[in-house]
Amino acid sequence: MAPSTTVSQRKKIKRKAPRGFLKRVFKRQKPHLRLETSGDLLVHLNCLLFVQRLAEESRMSAFENKCGVIKKEHVQAAAKVKSDLLYLSKN
Repeated sequence: MAPSTTVSQRKKIKRKAPRGFLKRVFKRQKPHLRLETSGDLLVHLNCLLFVQRLAEESRMSAFENKCGVIKKEHVQAAAKVKSDLLYLSKN
């Protein structure tokens, strides 16, 4: 029996934050910045939370427009709402 050509190969999901990459980016952008040992993990967590909220807002925007697919316009509208909220919270 020939092997099936439609068998999908599962990718292994990384369960760790890319700490070396984050530290390298911080050193290049802000060499004078001194982070605690777990500071890079907090930045990574903050980024993941932002992306998750952006995805939820985009999904809600697509749902309001009665669209089953999240498009670029939905993400841009959600990002605009999030940036407006960030701007208002700083003032």
